[in-house]
Amino acid sequence: MSDVLWLIPVLPLAAAVLVGLFGKLLRGQSHWPVVAAIAGSACVSLYAVVQLHHQSGPVAVLRSTPLPWFSAGGVNIDFQLVVDPITAVMLTAITFIGTWISIYSIGYMHDDPGYPRYFAVFSGFVFSMCGLVLTDNLLVLYGFWEGVGLCSYLLIGFWFAKPSAAAAARKAFLVTRLGDAAFVLGIFLLWNKFGTLEFEELFQAARAQPNEPILLTACLLLFCGAVGKSAQFPLHVWLPDAMEGPTPASALIHAATMVTAGVYLVGRTMPLFVAAPAALATVAVIGTITALLAALIALTQHDLKRVMAYSTVSQLGYMFAALGSGQGDLAAFAVTAAIFHLFTHAFFKALLFLASGSVMHAMGHVIDMRRIGGLRKALPITHWTFFIGAMALAGLPPFSGFWSKDEILAVAKEAGHGSAYHAAYLFVFYGLLLTALLTAFYTSRAYFRTFWGPEVIPAEAGHHGHSHDDHGHDHDHHASEPAGPGVAHESPFVMTGPLIVLAIGAACVGGLLAVTHGFAHFLGHTSDFVKYLPKHEHHADYGLMALSAGLSVVGIFSAWWIYVRNPKTAGAMARAVPRLYALSQNRFYLDEIYGWLAVGPLTAIAVISRVFDMLVDGIVDIIGRVPRFFGGLFRPVQNGLVQFYALATVLGLVVFIFVLAYLRGEKGAW
Repeated sequence: MSDVLWLIPVLPLAAAVLVGLFGKLLRGQSHWPVVAAIAGSACVSLYAVVQLHHQSGPVAVLRSTPLPWFSAGGVNIDFQLVVDPITAVMLTAITFIGTWISIYSIGYMHDDPGYPRYFAVFSGFVFSMCGLVLTDNLLVLYGFWEGVGLCSYLLIGFWFAKPSAAAAARKAFLVTRLGDAAFVLGIFLLWNKFGTLEFEELFQAARAQPNEPILLTACLLLFCGAVGKSAQFPLHVWLPDAMEGPTPASALIHAATMVTAGVYLVGRTMPLFVAAPAALATVAVIGTITALLAALIALTQHDLKRVMAYSTVSQLGYMFAALGSGQGDLAAFAVTAAIFHLFTHAFFKALLFLASGSVMHAMGHVIDMRRIGGLRKALPITHWTFFIGAMALAGLPPFSGFWSKDEILAVAKEAGHGSAYHAAYLFVFYGLLLTALLTAFYTSRAYFRTFWGPEVIPAEAGHHGHSHDDHGHDHDHHASEPAGPGVAHESPFVMTGPLIVLAIGAACVGGLLAVTHGFAHFLGHTSDFVKYLPKHEHHADYGLMALSAGLSVVGIFSAWWIYVRNPKTAGAMARAVPRLYALSQNRFYLDEIYGWLAVGPLTAIAVISRVFDMLVDGIVDIIGRVPRFFGGLFRPVQNGLVQFYALATVLGLVVFIFVLAYLRGEKGAW
């Protein structure tokens, strides 16, 4: 099995190289190597899950043969693949969801001129994510971390000829770099303190030196890296703009891959955070602020994909709040809850993004909910699959999201008991409850506005061209009425098939794993790194489960009442609180604030520096031209003619004699 592990990252890498080199020859068939490679990785990942499940003993882990990477100054870094239950869960989500997204992409991207390039970058993205979760060394993890960032930049800016797409890609790359810079500092700090970057050795050292101030600083720096990659406040602003990429790429980035890398990082290094309780409290508070802030913004967005994007930001905040609630003996329970929600979220969020793409495909890439409506009859498969994903996101039982969300609420409720950060965890618990209510409301709002009410189909419907110009929809248009009646029909089976598969997962996976306790046992009792975490026996809190389900029902019913039963109510509510409505719709003006506080001043500094540089360059150029000027004056006399040199010598001698005679005469007269 250890040798087979290499197939998980190598297959997508080989497909990326193959399509990248021979894409012009493959053209419309460029998807086959990628789909086959990612599906092969998924099969090996599932096989690894089976092998781990059947291993005996207190821990289960699979290791490949280590390969030397580099050796310098006594530092030896090996490249080794390690699969334990948390890694196996991540691999299953990445490769399984990635397989169905790649199949969906065949239909969505079929006429795009960059078809081979898309699949090459797509496969490279999956390779980088697989490598990130397979490594047992922070330095190697950081290498794949940057690979994920590069591939996300290429996917977000896939239609680079469109200025908004290029700007979104640049914004994502630069904002995440801020967190990555802190991540690197954290890695260096751990190396300087403990002399190792291997997870096993770091966990042993942290266990021996709890409450070490340097460890607290290192954990906060690692968390900064997670904040950037997983779009947490205040570095969340890049994620909604990432909607400029193709919808399947948005599903890949936002479901089970890039944005969950930060959650995985904190979960994987949880033994370090447990030794620094203040860092855990910080993680919980930042996660709760992010979850609540993104939910408030999603309430008023009109772009369907932007609603899903802010939902992703909010759900990631939920996961971080769970991880940060792992104080004391809740650590293993917190990791289990966060990764469980990550796993279920991968299904229903990928489903919602792909279903949104199906709506775009049918509506001529119109995604403004003010221009579409009543599509449940025109798009029956998309409608029912979107409904299942929406109910899972809303946390309605028995859909998958309910079970994993309940686990997070349970760990947040218990975290404040006897903790020095009791007040912080009270905020976390009640903030997550409010977020659960808001999530159910804005998710149902998106569902009802898109699929219920009178049928509204814009004139663009039925046009399915896939050049980058066709995908350049304007997120900010405000047309209240469609240009005219269009013709809409359901997406092809290559797109609806993945929707059906993901809908089954969104409906059943969470409940199946929760009822059988399979996930908790597999992740919480057999993971190698969990032996460094305190254990806690969790018992079902039926009162909390009822409260969670009740909040979901209230949110769903409120959205139905406002947008279906009394559709004029929404406008009246917006007019009643115009400032609050504007605050939410304009995303709390955070982009503008960053523009004033950071982008504007830095741009001014750059302009001043450029002018100063031009002045300095001008002065240096003038100084450099002075010798050239004088050289030009005397250059004509150096013409290479011997006769000219002899004449010049004679003339010079004559002039010298005349001057000498003149001076002697002057002296005699004086």
